[in-house]
Amino acid sequence: MIYDGTAPADSDVPRTGGVPLAPAGFTWPMCGCGGPLQFFAHLPVEDGVLSVFVCQNDPGACEFWDATSSANRVHLFPREELQPVAVPETGVTLLPVTSAIRTHVVTLDPEEIDDHDDDDDLAPDPYDLARSGWKREPEERFGKQREVLGSLGGSPSYLEDDRVPACRSCTRPMEFAAHLEEGISARTAMNLGGQLGYVFVCRACREGAFLTD
Repeated sequence: MIYDGTAPADSDVPRTGGVPLAPAGFTWPMCGCGGPLQFFAHLPVEDGVLSVFVCQNDPGACEFWDATSSANRVHLFPREELQPVAVPETGVTLLPVTSAIRTHVVTLDPEEIDDHDDDDDLAPDPYDLARSGWKREPEERFGKQREVLGSLGGSPSYLEDDRVPACRSCTRPMEFAAHLEEGISARTAMNLGGQLGYVFVCRACREGAFLTD
């Protein structure tokens, strides 16, 4: 997922920030601290829209990095009949800027995977390789990695199996759905504490979970 400039706040396109689109009657989610969660991302997927919320009322005080915490929420909404949600008048609810996302399919060279970190016991991570190589010329050490806002699908990057959340309704392990990076600049960034965000979903129960690592 690549940064693609700004977007209208209520657009039905992949984006971070703006206002959430949800079915009629949806109530803005609240954290256990008593404040409203901040809306992070609107991610259209094959079977609906993933809507990601994270508490930013007192960063560090609420455990937004924990998939079982009330400090984050992920909803899988049907794509039809979504409408902008009324924003609470108090609390940290919206990002300063709405950032459009475009998707870019990255095909990794098998030789690059084989040759990457030969002295490292860990197998090369596909997302890490794709991100590190984004718009990087052969003679460059770094590319335009800040443009990368995450990924859709695939596998969770370097995440231990025991951190994969279980669905609260059916108790089965959730399916990985997306990575989220903080953002291209301080003005547009989601506060993830300098870590990588992971979005999971139970498609049968249409519930989700969020964590950072």
